[in-house]
Amino acid sequence: MDLAAKIRTLPKQPGVYLYKNAEGEVIYVGKAKNLRSRVSSYLLEANQLANRKTGSLMREAVDVDYIQVANEHEALALENNLIKQRKPRFNILLRDDKTYPYVKLTTGDRHPKVFVTRKLKKDGSQYYGPYFPGNLAYRIVDLIHRSFLIPSCKVDLNRYHPRPCLEFYIKRCLAPCVENQVAPETYREAIRDVQLFLEGHEDELESRLKKRMADAAMNEQYEMAAKFRDQLVTVHQLQEKQRIASAENEDADVFGYHFDKEMLAVGQFHMREGKIVDKRDFFWEDLPDLLFDAGEPEQDETSVEPTPGVSLKEQSEPTADSFNAAPPASEPFSPGVFFSAFLKQLYLDQPYVPRTILVPLEFPDRVALASFLSEQSGRKVEILAPQRGDKRSLVDLVGQNAKQSYDQRFRTLTPSKNAIANALQEALGLPEIPTRIECFDISHIAGAETVASMVVWENGEMKKADYRKFKVKTVSGVDDFASMHEILVRRYSKLQAHNEPFPSLILIDGGLGQLHAAYAALESIGITLQPLASIAKREEVIYVYGQEDDPVVLDRRSPVLHLVQRIRDESHRFAISYHRKRREMRDRDSELLEIPGVGDTTRKRLIEHFGSLRGIKAAGYDALTAVVNAATAKKIRAYFDGEREGVIDGMGTPTTDAGDPALRILQ
Repeated sequence: MDLAAKIRTLPKQPGVYLYKNAEGEVIYVGKAKNLRSRVSSYLLEANQLANRKTGSLMREAVDVDYIQVANEHEALALENNLIKQRKPRFNILLRDDKTYPYVKLTTGDRHPKVFVTRKLKKDGSQYYGPYFPGNLAYRIVDLIHRSFLIPSCKVDLNRYHPRPCLEFYIKRCLAPCVENQVAPETYREAIRDVQLFLEGHEDELESRLKKRMADAAMNEQYEMAAKFRDQLVTVHQLQEKQRIASAENEDADVFGYHFDKEMLAVGQFHMREGKIVDKRDFFWEDLPDLLFDAGEPEQDETSVEPTPGVSLKEQSEPTADSFNAAPPASEPFSPGVFFSAFLKQLYLDQPYVPRTILVPLEFPDRVALASFLSEQSGRKVEILAPQRGDKRSLVDLVGQNAKQSYDQRFRTLTPSKNAIANALQEALGLPEIPTRIECFDISHIAGAETVASMVVWENGEMKKADYRKFKVKTVSGVDDFASMHEILVRRYSKLQAHNEPFPSLILIDGGLGQLHAAYAALESIGITLQPLASIAKREEVIYVYGQEDDPVVLDRRSPVLHLVQRIRDESHRFAISYHRKRREMRDRDSELLEIPGVGDTTRKRLIEHFGSLRGIKAAGYDALTAVVNAATAKKIRAYFDGEREGVIDGMGTPTTDAGDPALRILQ
């Protein structure tokens, strides 16, 4: 059955349709109130000539599939899911330079813990957020960690460990990782307090804490009573700071955009309680595929109007001319249809949607999308396109900021050091803006002369005064993981012993194996909260420990990626240079062993006395006898004198070059 015939068999019910190319790949997903009418409209020659995207789509499409649903709301949700799963080339795909953090409580674990994450997974855990600005989530987790003593480390709590880490001894953790350290009832009670705190049930939590404080005081457990008092203070302090999904009517997301030269920047401001608390930027540069993704043809869904004098069958049949029609030289960008597709991907299936969404203009499905979001969130959600007044001024302000973001992204303006550091914090989900990064690399040839390097980036610059090089001492053969383990233990044990500050980020040159070896080294000396990441050479993918299943893939033009690559490359260069120096010293020193009567002990004595092989070569007979006996001194002198004069082989050919140690090194 050809495409046109198949389209005529589609039902006149709501649903989602999927266009496929000759390879069976889904190239476009759309929704419709009336599937047959909507899909038939793509065959109209007028639509293909008027809309460049439609013409390009129909030249590639050879098949169409559909899924029938009960109503338009179900069609909206299904369309969004299929676009995210299939990533069709002719659909607008959400591209985000920023994700906002959630607080995750791992209630499915034997001993739940709390930490910050930027990915929602169906893993049985409870997620709270998102939080604006991003560092608010980290502050909340830190307060939970200190006040309720629930761990946020990456230690496996599903097994017991022999002893607690430092966090327990400084009274910031209940140490559930050690058997019998904390009673199960006590831990469950602390977890319940954290749930009440994160869910916003401050009144219930406050009454529980007051009762416990009174009971402890009555039993003369004053230290315990003081702990409950401090928890009450924490609850009161965060009642104003914590912005979760119980916002007032003033909560809004505001959008603006700037389009130029087939590239697009979209800005989003988050307003909470009437104040702008954060912003977000989106970029599209691989246009025109996205530029002309108009969502759905400009055609009434309910019917296809026949052209006078032409039967509907003839009008619906695609012709050779319609499939090969040349697109117009230029076609204006349609922001309305863009925002229709964009907001669906941004808000559908999200746990929190603000009460008001302000957009720069009207778009298709605005009313239907607002209705669906209201149904999804259980409260009224409005999507407005203000034309005047304060709200319009706010939309215009976001548009001006989008233009600035466009200039910084696409017009190759160099971002400031602070901007890059902030972007690095967002990209890797670091708890604070990085001020110091220490990067490690291992270098060797077949396990010989294994060395390591550490380079330092601090406040926007490479700090060469703090570079360090290490000779691997305990590992033989090729074992990069064990070598990395040794070096990190040596480095950070020393920092611990001298009570020196740790870097904002430890960066490892390598993949997941090196990353896990590095964490094992830190864990062995009791360090579990240190931010740790690695960058793989070929893929240029960044793995953050604790988020290995979701590696950070940055745009190849991203300043953040360039910074990480620069630090990684400097570490690699420093390691290679030290390895070559070690190998050169080894090769030069070993030449002495070729002299009869010179063993390893004599070689060491000669090197210590004369400082280098060059010094030994320049030494006369009398100088040599100060270190070795007369017979050995004669042999050494004869060896180097013969090297200078050249040795004649059996054929009478000089072989001076073969004895030149410099050439031997190069070879």
